[in-house]
Amino acid sequence: QVQLVESGGGLVPAGGSLRLSCVASGRTFSSYVMGWFRQAPGKERELVAAISWGGISTYFTGSVKGRFTISIDNAQNTVYLQMNSLKPEDTAVYYCAARRGRDFDSGYWGQGTQVTVSS
Repeated sequence: QVQLVESGGGLVPAGGSLRLSCVASGRTFSSYVMGWFRQAPGKERELVAAISWGGISTYFTGSVKGRFTISIDNAQNTVYLQMNSLKPEDTAVYYCAARRGRDFDSGYWGQGTQVTVSS
């Protein structure tokens, strides 16, 4: 059974940092692309960052470029999202996802972790 388990969310002041973790289990993910999504109340879900399991390719949405980094620890089967210089508009539930096909909707999802940035 495939599981993606996120952790690391919390409440931080603007300008602070958080590191989210996503532990993947249940299969070999070497051919997968891993992504971090977020959804704020009343807003659509958006892809924040993505990385190929080998770490060669990465993607960041424009609003987080230069502030967030994404990485993979293959030995621990864990994907990290390091978030620095956090802003109140980063407040959302953050989800880890894995896809092998064209889109994440048909892949695997975690349960989400809340990130709240106070002004």
